Amino acid sequence: MSAQLKNKQTANGADAVQSDAKPTLHPVAKRTITVAVAGNPNSGKSTLINAIAGTRLQVGNWAGVTVEKKEASFDYQGSKIRLVDLPGTYSLSPYTQEEIIARDYLVHERPDLIVNVVDATNLERNLYLTVQLLELGIPVVMALNIYDEAEAKGYRINVAGIERMLGITVVPTSATKKTGLDELLGSVLSTANDLVGHAPAKLNYGTDMECAVESVAGALEKSYPQLADKYPARWLALKLMEGDSHVHEETGIGGSALLDEALHHLRSAHGEDIEALMADTRYSLATGLTREVLEKPELRKMEITEKIDRVVLNRFLGIPIFLAAMWVMFKLTFDLSKPYGDWIGDMISGPFKHWAETLIGFVHAPAWTVSLVTDGIIAGVGNVLVFVPVIFAMMFFITFLEGSGYMARAAFVMDRAMHSIGLHGKSFIPMLLGFGCNVPAIYATRTLENQRDKALTALLIPLMSCGARLPVYVVFIGAFFPTHAGTVLWSLYVMGIALAIMMGMVFKRTLFKGEAPMFIMELPPYRMPSFRSLCIHTWEKGKHFLVKAGTYILAVSVLVWFLLNLPWGVEHKKDSYLGKVGQVTAPIMAPRAEGAVHAACRIRLHRLRPPLHAVRHRRGGDGAGVRHLEVVRDRVCLSDGSRLGDGGAGLPGGETPRTWRLTWEPMT
Repeated sequence: MSAQLKNKQTANGADAVQSDAKPTLHPVAKRTITVAVAGNPNSGKSTLINAIAGTRLQVGNWAGVTVEKKEASFDYQGSKIRLVDLPGTYSLSPYTQEEIIARDYLVHERPDLIVNVVDATNLERNLYLTVQLLELGIPVVMALNIYDEAEAKGYRINVAGIERMLGITVVPTSATKKTGLDELLGSVLSTANDLVGHAPAKLNYGTDMECAVESVAGALEKSYPQLADKYPARWLALKLMEGDSHVHEETGIGGSALLDEALHHLRSAHGEDIEALMADTRYSLATGLTREVLEKPELRKMEITEKIDRVVLNRFLGIPIFLAAMWVMFKLTFDLSKPYGDWIGDMISGPFKHWAETLIGFVHAPAWTVSLVTDGIIAGVGNVLVFVPVIFAMMFFITFLEGSGYMARAAFVMDRAMHSIGLHGKSFIPMLLGFGCNVPAIYATRTLENQRDKALTALLIPLMSCGARLPVYVVFIGAFFPTHAGTVLWSLYVMGIALAIMMGMVFKRTLFKGEAPMFIMELPPYRMPSFRSLCIHTWEKGKHFLVKAGTYILAVSVLVWFLLNLPWGVEHKKDSYLGKVGQVTAPIMAPRAEGAVHAACRIRLHRLRPPLHAVRHRRGGDGAGVRHLEVVRDRVCLSDGSRLGDGGAGLPGGETPRTWRLTWEPMT
């Protein structure tokens, strides 16, 4: 008894000591609310996310594909919200890569809730995706976006009616004017804090359909209980009923007897095409809901979009207007970016290179280190940065055309012609950019929707003659076709286009054999995109070039430096590893050097636009040096020092808009 009392007193004493001590405070981790943002293309989804997240938006790729993945994490009223921007889709049926990505994320990742961005000016079409999202059983908050334009058109939308019929929260928003954003985030928090209470309503698809769904769901629960934790029961039953090939493949239930038994009555009453029946059912729900909640003015006015489209999409004026718009875009892109690109190139090859040499000299680094830093690393960085102005300028104007609504019209205008080579109208823009520079042109293929179009367009773009090839064309044409220089130069460009068309047809029947993916093209209303949105989208696309392309270009530049300087101690570049490779291939590639240079003097060099790329040729077989054709402003001077004439007096035609010189430069 005394022992027990003693132990009790000891325990009480310990409790007393413990109660007097200050409690240790541990930081409580904020709960992260994962929100998937889904919606149709052109519903303002990206603009809405940019308005909410701003510069916190992180851009990458979805695993295994080149479709952009955008995420943003931020704190709001004590909670951490993670937004995941799903690719814009019209439905969750797996026809396109974007639809597969969006559906797989919602089914397998199971976010806390979905923000469904709906275009208030196209309510019926957008509600089809909403109906499919509700089938997943995940709480949904609807952002009724572009609400200001709907009001301007005289539309009256019964927001409370939508909430009552669908069992979700609806918030009118305007991403461009940043209205309704706080209400939207507040609804996200309240829904996340009571997920059970905000479960969406189960829409009634009709007696026959509902009986079939219950029959399939019950059979799945008995025969495949392991699928209950992987897929929403109602959604899985609907997908199996409509014959979703991806779901059948994932679950291995294709051709099962339980489906035939459950669908027997449905097929006998409504026909064999269950997929079409389910699509009609969803559209009927979307149409009926729209009629209940939307009132439009009786007198419909012709909108500015229709007036512009009567001209822009005219069968005779459409293509000329498109070509003029593209010319203006290219003109602005290269004219505005060229001074900045030249300045960056001059700064890197001049002051930056000298400063680096001076700084490295202070630490008495060996000569090879100086060469590696200046000729390898700095030169590699320069090769990337000189493209930055043109890349950002091009992306800015492409983003403007997309945001304004004209890019969809351009794709529509060129769609029929591009179908002959297995592509869609949107592929024409990157291919046209290829005449300026193949690098930004191939990068512009990221704007295409599916992987097939991206790959095929990227394969054809190198056949477009870019500006960097012009000096090479000049030398070869002058050497072999001096009397027909203009015609041959034109024929080279036409030959590239013809070869692209021919290879497109070949690829269409070989590498990309099969039916082209479904391509739905929407013509959104004309809008003036906000400058902030343009800058954000331009930065997102340009940053990807800096990170991805810049890494590879820098690595290749450093690799080339090593190949030019190995084995260590090599005195002449021709004795390096790369030089030996060049000596092996030189006899195959060497043109007639003497005729090339003199013929190049005979053609109208004064009509070319500086600066042009240097063209190097190896002399004969003695390897004594390399002829260097340098086209610069000043005068035209031959290797013996004689001039064709100051001011271009000795050039054909006697015109003097520009002057040039030809110099020789040996390579050691």
